[in-house]
Amino acid sequence: MAYKKIRSRRKVCYFKKNHIKYVDYKDVETLSKFVSPDGKITPRSITGTSAKYQRQLATAVKNARFMGLLTQVK
Repeated sequence: MAYKKIRSRRKVCYFKKNHIKYVDYKDVETLSKFVSPDGKITPRSITGTSAKYQRQLATAVKNARFMGLLTQVK
């Protein structure tokens, strides 16, 4: 029997879609979307963010943690 391969849709970068040019560490609501319940930054393969914004996101999350805006573990 021949089976059709099911292709998953390519994930779209959240920041490009919403025309966000800079990931701000003070925007905790947006940052919390990209952090797992364990407090880890979710990878690009799951979130679909581009490499540029993934780097900015990681830096912003680390800065927010340092400032106490974002907790290490939820």
